[in-house]
Amino acid sequence: MKSDISSQSGPPAKDLPRPSKGALWTGCVISILVTLLMLMDGVMKLAKPKPVLEGTLQLGFPEYTIAGMGIALVFSTVLYAIPRTSILGAILLTGYLGGAVAALARVDKPFFGQTLFPVYFAIFVWGGLYLRNPRLRALVPVMRCN
Repeated sequence: MKSDISSQSGPPAKDLPRPSKGALWTGCVISILVTLLMLMDGVMKLAKPKPVLEGTLQLGFPEYTIAGMGIALVFSTVLYAIPRTSILGAILLTGYLGGAVAALARVDKPFFGQTLFPVYFAIFVWGGLYLRNPRLRALVPVMRCN
């Protein structure tokens, strides 16, 4: 007996309502800004300029871990930038940003100013994707209260 996997994954994207032009453009702009900022952060970790080294060491990470963090960040960001893998990329970026929250909390940085900054950034990661991806919108519908 052959199982039909495609019927289990929800409706095809062509059957879902398309986002409005405004939502699509806003989502694209947000996603492009997120991608550029995350790529810049990842490349800076690979290049290891003095401010990046000092900042990472202050968070308690040894220097040999910086390149690995940069590779993970660039890889996750590239997945996020590719439409077919954008949800996987967003999941990986969320994990990376969660680690940043843990690192900042561990060294007792100000909660709302610095510790929660990666959370705010993750909201932009998912917000940009939500505005432009009909499958994600179907998976997590936002309903209005009457």
